[in-house]
Amino acid sequence: MRETLIVTGLVVLAVALRSSRLNGIRKLGALTFLFASFCLFYFLTGSLCAGSLGAVLWFFLPWVELLTRIRRMRLPIENRLHHRPIPNPSFFPNATEAAAAMEEAGFEHVSDCGWEWDGMRQFFRLFWNPEERAVAAVCLCEQSDVAFAFISITSHDTEGRILRTTNFPFAPTLRCPPGVRWNHVPCGRNCFHQILGDHQAYLRRLSIANSQLRVPDPEEIEQAIEAEMRRQVEHNLESGIIRLTGDGHFQYSKRGLVFLWGQFIKDMVRFC
Repeated sequence: MRETLIVTGLVVLAVALRSSRLNGIRKLGALTFLFASFCLFYFLTGSLCAGSLGAVLWFFLPWVELLTRIRRMRLPIENRLHHRPIPNPSFFPNATEAAAAMEEAGFEHVSDCGWEWDGMRQFFRLFWNPEERAVAAVCLCEQSDVAFAFISITSHDTEGRILRTTNFPFAPTLRCPPGVRWNHVPCGRNCFHQILGDHQAYLRRLSIANSQLRVPDPEEIEQAIEAEMRRQVEHNLESGIIRLTGDGHFQYSKRGLVFLWGQFIKDMVRFC
């Protein structure tokens, strides 16, 4: 009975800590969950090794989804953006505020478009600013009943590099090709003006002056997004992360599933 009460108390404490708004306390809650798992397996077996295994099992949970849904996924090699109406604002968190902030910062609306990836829908509101020499986007990702939004600001320098600042909340699911550099800011940072300041600071850290950036062509922004995705697919084919299925689609290879597992672990550690 004593062991049962200890594990139950640890779980209740972990849930309480995880409900805190302070990041440090939430991380302590995650560690408490791991300790509760350790205690459960230790009390059941009396073995420290079994207890350690119980804590480590949390990091293997992503394999349930990797070996079921993701292993069966078939994604198109050639995917095209299509013009789409703006989604319901109730499913597009902060989209209205982000778009208004972009216009306040001098960005002009270009288009509303999106594409689908094996049941996941992505919608983009695209803006551009010739003075900043940048393209901004507020994006919505929907899959089943789950939806999240993020902001990105992209610049292209004269050497052909792509420099992007974003509050995208997850680790990338494909490797970025050479010449593409991401500057991740905290996903809780939803103010466009702050993210624009982060992007400007990022360019200064790289010693890239405004004169070294290419002025985007608003007529070619969608084509540039499609071309970047094609380059990413080609790079991951060469890296062995994905493989062709022979029907115009690709899927994750065994090496790709291991890569995705590593990305899941990064997110688990970051969001804990």
